[in-house]
Amino acid sequence: MKTTKCILFSFVACLITFVGISQTINLKGQVVASSELEGIHILNISAEEYTITDSKGAFEILTQVNDTILVSSVQYITRKIVVTKEIISAKFIIINLEDRVNELDEVIVGKVLTGDLSSDINNSDAKADINFYDVGIPGYTGKPKTQKERRVLEADGGKFVYYYGLIATVNIHKILNRISGRTKKLKHLVRLEKQDACMDKAIAELSDELFGHIELEETLKMEFFYYASEDPKFLEACKLESDIKLFEFLIDKLLAFNIQVEGSED
Repeated sequence: MKTTKCILFSFVACLITFVGISQTINLKGQVVASSELEGIHILNISAEEYTITDSKGAFEILTQVNDTILVSSVQYITRKIVVTKEIISAKFIIINLEDRVNELDEVIVGKVLTGDLSSDINNSDAKADINFYDVGIPGYTGKPKTQKERRVLEADGGKFVYYYGLIATVNIHKILNRISGRTKKLKHLVRLEKQDACMDKAIAELSDELFGHIELEETLKMEFFYYASEDPKFLEACKLESDIKLFEFLIDKLLAFNIQVEGSED
């Protein structure tokens, strides 16, 4: 009888242990880093579960004991974490990330100045500023990118696969941003930003001439500009950087807008 009880007790204990180990939970976590916390990739490699952090660095993902969690972002060093029983019991994890830093040796450029202006001028080898063409390196000469455009570049930059001889490296960051929809969302925000900038330009530079040709009630003018900006050709007209082309586009849209207004009044 005692033997049976011992066997039963051992079986129940093993069962409890097994259930505890195999238990799948929604693990909540917090990423701690020096700057950007939104959009950091959290991937449960073992269970093929995926999520990203919110603006405060928080996340939630399905996991169980012995799963491997990969934390990946362009600006931080990638981390792999094996889920322990302690983490499952706590149902919470804090993940600290380190910046990717390329350190350069300290360099002293130029001559040491004394503080005596007349002496320092005579001792100076001052020349015209050097640009990237002078030193033979590529540089960007276009219009400076906005913060939203830089975020798109960070999220979707580079190739999907890089080849180094016989070795191929997959751009996981780019792929995960595409799968999660983050790239699409960021591109949409960039488009809205450009659309707003174009509308501001049209209002400031063309309003007087536009409504001088075709009258419109003051209360409807702003509504018209929003109506015009929703047309995909609106941004195309702005990109031409021709006030005449943009004006012609707006005139056509204003005629169509007036027809809609008159139709709704009837």
